[in-house]
Amino acid sequence: MKKTGAQILCESLIKEGGDVIFGILGGALLPLYDTLPQYPQLRHILVRHEQGAAHAADGYARVTHKAGVCIATSGPGATNLVTGIANAYMDSSPIIAITGQVARPFIGKDAFQETDITGITLPVTKHNYLVTDTAELAQTVKEAFYIAQTGRPGPVLIDLPKDVQQEEVEFAEPEEVDLPGYRFVSRGHSIQIKKAVRRINKAERPLIIAGRGIVISQAYNELKELAEKAQIPVVSTLLGISSFPGDHILNFGMIGMHGLACANMAVQNADLIIATGMRFDDRATASTQSFAPQALIIHVDIDPAEIGKNIPVDIPIVGDVKTVLKAMNKQIERGEHLDWLTQLDQWRREHPLLESRQGDELLPGYVIHQIHEITQGDTIIVTGVGQHQMWAAQHFLYTRPNSFISSGGLGTMGFELPAAMGAKVGQPEETVWCIAGDGGFQMTVQELGTIVQEHLAVKIAIINNGYLGMVRQWQEFFYERRYVDTKLWNPDFVKIAEAYDIPGIKVKSREEVTPAIQKAMDYPGPFLIDFVVEPEENVYPMVQPGESLSQILERPRPERARSY
Repeated sequence: MKKTGAQILCESLIKEGGDVIFGILGGALLPLYDTLPQYPQLRHILVRHEQGAAHAADGYARVTHKAGVCIATSGPGATNLVTGIANAYMDSSPIIAITGQVARPFIGKDAFQETDITGITLPVTKHNYLVTDTAELAQTVKEAFYIAQTGRPGPVLIDLPKDVQQEEVEFAEPEEVDLPGYRFVSRGHSIQIKKAVRRINKAERPLIIAGRGIVISQAYNELKELAEKAQIPVVSTLLGISSFPGDHILNFGMIGMHGLACANMAVQNADLIIATGMRFDDRATASTQSFAPQALIIHVDIDPAEIGKNIPVDIPIVGDVKTVLKAMNKQIERGEHLDWLTQLDQWRREHPLLESRQGDELLPGYVIHQIHEITQGDTIIVTGVGQHQMWAAQHFLYTRPNSFISSGGLGTMGFELPAAMGAKVGQPEETVWCIAGDGGFQMTVQELGTIVQEHLAVKIAIINNGYLGMVRQWQEFFYERRYVDTKLWNPDFVKIAEAYDIPGIKVKSREEVTPAIQKAMDYPGPFLIDFVVEPEENVYPMVQPGESLSQILERPRPERARSY
């Protein structure tokens, strides 16, 4: 049977499970959009900016563990996707980006809204395609989903010329994917696993570092079994948060630049580290030369390119984290490590998170804590990047798997609102809180329109300190408080929300926090709270750039430990 390229694309998306599409139409996509009404199984969500489409697809992918789909027209539409594609690439999130392209006869001739998007995205996609033969489109889509969702996940782009969408060809569903050049290892080498187990069984001060790979492979039970069976403490990277219960006695928190002091001290004093699904990026390790100086390092990751890239590894294991941990757990001996755990507990007590005392000013850590108290942790938290991200990582207790969604590798301001939107679409029965900075929120604020149009009950908490806060903090610490262009003139966020028909509240005092959060939770639709917090509150602890994880800058005393 003959079908147009647009029909083939729609049927292929349905076949592959890509039934939700975040996008904006344009001239190069009109044949496809004209075809969409023929396929009611496909839900198209009209975003307000293509960057929002990519971030929404990313948020959707993270909570559903399947590829999110975003779509944009040629030229500026396609280039507006690039930041979101790069974000997904850095955080190993599977998305399918579909871009319209000028008709085949015009490619390479500087036609209106022509851009070489496959060339532009080559460094930030797992793979990309320019479809020049309509007969190959169905196979291309099948391959794209397979590549995006297998091995180390990531974004794949399909560039689709306008006349390919219009052309009719004989359509037959592809039966299988055959990619001789694409291979990944899941099981892990048995000899390497045995070596690792022997060293783990002998270690006196072992430590597990849980990365995003635990979340991607959904290895929550396997990680918990390993930690409990061998009594090994667990710390996490930023994107490893919510891979291990935050209230577990063996959980010692996040490591890195703004990690907990006890977690960083654990890394620096361990005699063996089991790194699971992490990249050893600079924000987690600080100075690589002084990282974990006493430890033998076992590194488990599905991507062989990551092993040994930043930190020398003693026992490399290439494989899926879930599969490797299952094999390890069969061989691991039961352990105690009582002295080591006692030492870590002591460090945790001696180095608590501190709350500054600045009169009656509202402090952001208290806001985050109260969101946790009212939700009882039964929510998905989505953040942008900056101080609010670190406070959300530190002050919310993540007891549910995969409940922390954030931009890690690329550090993309503006990620929070559209990603929260995508998360709510992917998990409509779950409560989703968007924790936003006042700077990042304004980068994608227009997606409030999409949230209202799609009836998405996203709860929004703006941590409003009137600055580009993390940059201001660095200017304070390293540039003698020269606050060059970090002070923000902000609009009235509540009035903006109301303009989109979203109710909102401005909160300026501690007493107003709990009632406002409760009101947001009780309201059946989207709700915005503008928390006006202490302007110059800093994120502590902090490891300064280039320093060792041992050199932890903590909040000066006599300020008190958090009283909530």
